Amino acid sequence: MALHFAEEEYAARLARLTAKMQEEKLDAILLFAQESMYWLTGYDTFGYCFFQSLVVKRDGSMVLLTRSADLRQARHTSNIERIEIWVDRVNADPAMDLKNLLSELDLLGRRIGVEYDTHGMTGRTARLVDHQLSTFGELVDASLLVSRLRLIKSPAEIAHVEKAASLADDALDAALPLIRPGGSEADILAAMQGAVFAGGGDYPANEFIIGSGADALLCRYKAGRRNLDANDQLTLEWAGVSAHYHAAMMRTVVIGEPTNRHRELYSACRETIQAIEMVLRPGNTFGTVFDVHAKIMDERGLARHRLNACGYSLGARFSPSWMEHQMFHIGNPQEIEPDMSLFVYMIIMDSDSGTAMTLGQTYLTTADTPRPLSRYGLDFISA
Repeated sequence: MALHFAEEEYAARLARLTAKMQEEKLDAILLFAQESMYWLTGYDTFGYCFFQSLVVKRDGSMVLLTRSADLRQARHTSNIERIEIWVDRVNADPAMDLKNLLSELDLLGRRIGVEYDTHGMTGRTARLVDHQLSTFGELVDASLLVSRLRLIKSPAEIAHVEKAASLADDALDAALPLIRPGGSEADILAAMQGAVFAGGGDYPANEFIIGSGADALLCRYKAGRRNLDANDQLTLEWAGVSAHYHAAMMRTVVIGEPTNRHRELYSACRETIQAIEMVLRPGNTFGTVFDVHAKIMDERGLARHRLNACGYSLGARFSPSWMEHQMFHIGNPQEIEPDMSLFVYMIIMDSDSGTAMTLGQTYLTTADTPRPLSRYGLDFISA
C-alpha cells in the first residue's frame, strides 16, 4: 500500500473519529469529502468527481462504495479492507446501492451523519441520497465533524506541512529572477510549479494565482498571460504541496519604481500581519484574528479595499480548493489551538487607483508565539 503515514497514525485518527461519533450519538457517518477519506485511510484519488462514499460505523469498521475505476486505486493507496462497486449504467442510482449497503450493515433506523458540505457531494448526489435515505434512518449534517478533527496536526503531518513550506520558498526562489521588465508570466508560473514538482511535491488543490497590471487586483486564477512592463505590479498566490498538505504564500511584487500608494498599502499589510501574530495563539479565536485585521485596515481608511476574510486553516486538500472550512472572518468562534497550520493573508485591492498589495504566509501555532514556516520574511519585494 502506498501510505504516507504509519498504521498507528491511521489507527489514532480512527479512534478520534469514533470517539467524536460516540459523543455526537452517531451510529455511522457517510464520508463524501475526499480529504476526509484520505486523512482517515490514505485513499488518494480524484474519483470523487463521481459518486462514492466511505461508510464508517461507530465500532470503527469501514466500507468504501465506489466505481470500478477506483477499485485498484483504493486497494493500492488505502488501508480500506472492504470495497464495494456500484455499476455504471443508464439511469444508475448509486444512492440505492448505498442504501442496500447500509441495510446490510444493520443501520436501518439508525442515526447517520452525512458530509454534505464538500465538493464530493454535488446537488444531484445530495438529492439522490436524501431520496433514498430520508425514511431509512435519521440523517444528520455532519459536514464539519472530520474537518474539525483535521485542524490539529500530528507530528507526522507537521513534517509534511514543513516540507510544503520549503517547497513554497523554492517556488519563490525560482520566480524572482524572472520578475523583471519584459518578463513572461508564463515563464514565472512554469518555474514556480516546476520547482514544487522538482522538489518532490504535488499538484496544488487549486491553480496558482498570477496576475500583473490590472489583473494584479484579482484574487483568482484566470486564463491568459502577458509580459511585464517597465513599471508594473505582479500578484502571486501559490502553495508548496507535500502528500497533499499545503503551505501557501502570497506576495505582490512591484516592477520598477513603487508608487507612494504601493508603499502605503504595503505598510498597512505589514502592520496588520504583525499585529495578528500577537493574537494567533491559544486563548483567541479565528474571529479575534479577523477583528484585528478589520480594525487596523479600517483605521487606515481601507475598509472599501480589504476583504471580509484574512486567512484560513490549511492541510491535506483536494481540488478545487486548498482552503479548509475554518476561515478568519467576523464572529468565527473556532478556538486557536497548538499545532494548527494557518494561512494569514493581507489583500488590499484599490480599484480607484488601480493599485494592488498582498502579503501572506503560513504559520504553525504553538502554545505561545506562532511560528512562520517560510524562510522569507515580510519585506517589500520589488524588481
